[in-house]
Amino acid sequence: MKTQNTKQAFGASALKPLLATAFLALLMATSLAQAAGRNPNPGVSPINSNPYGKSYGDWCAAWWTWALSFPADRNPILDATGAFGSQGQSGPVWFLAGTAGGTVVRTLTIPAGKGIFFPLLNVINDYPCPDPNFQPAPGQSLEEFLTEGAVFFVDHATELALEVDGVPLRNLFDYRATSGLFTFTGDPSMTVFDPCITGEPQPAVSDGYWLMLSPLRPGQHTIHYVSKAEFPEFGFEFTVEVTYHLTVE
Repeated sequence: MKTQNTKQAFGASALKPLLATAFLALLMATSLAQAAGRNPNPGVSPINSNPYGKSYGDWCAAWWTWALSFPADRNPILDATGAFGSQGQSGPVWFLAGTAGGTVVRTLTIPAGKGIFFPLLNVINDYPCPDPNFQPAPGQSLEEFLTEGAVFFVDHATELALEVDGVPLRNLFDYRATSGLFTFTGDPSMTVFDPCITGEPQPAVSDGYWLMLSPLRPGQHTIHYVSKAEFPEFGFEFTVEVTYHLTVE
């Protein structure tokens, strides 16, 4: 009887920590599932976060300020090989350039420990432009006017696809960000890309789909994405396909 009571007491006392452990595991699993629901791509900063101290919208403005500052003959956006992708890079985040349309394959070496920020599909709407009719409507602010035009372009996105090292990322249409009004100075030769560039400080707004990747481990990596926007009202289609072969070291 004593043996039986002892066994029963032992069984009850042992069951409590087991139940507690099981309950804790269930809570952790639920928490992880909820977190995955909020951010289906753990290696990507959520769109409403402030990676490295800036919002996605602020990083949009910083990206354009960087990208348009270089002459057309060595500009990262117009770069066919990746030869000019390291220019002007500083701080905790490394920028990757998109294209002005079409397909490009680039090879680039970047430092380890850097966040990686790049657009899948983006646009800058800047002011002034040679067209004298490019003006805000009466009572409309310049920021509202430029935002309206940028949003119109990005609203026509129809396809976004991205793989990092062969792994597809999900819910890419959730990563849309619009900047506030910002000031940049574009190189005058970049009028081949944007006829509104003046070569002087000028205001702009950007909209698009962007990703901030967590630092990649040292070694070889491939980023590949395809984006498309369709404008049936103008009989126009814009397609981008970019492959980056990265060495992180």
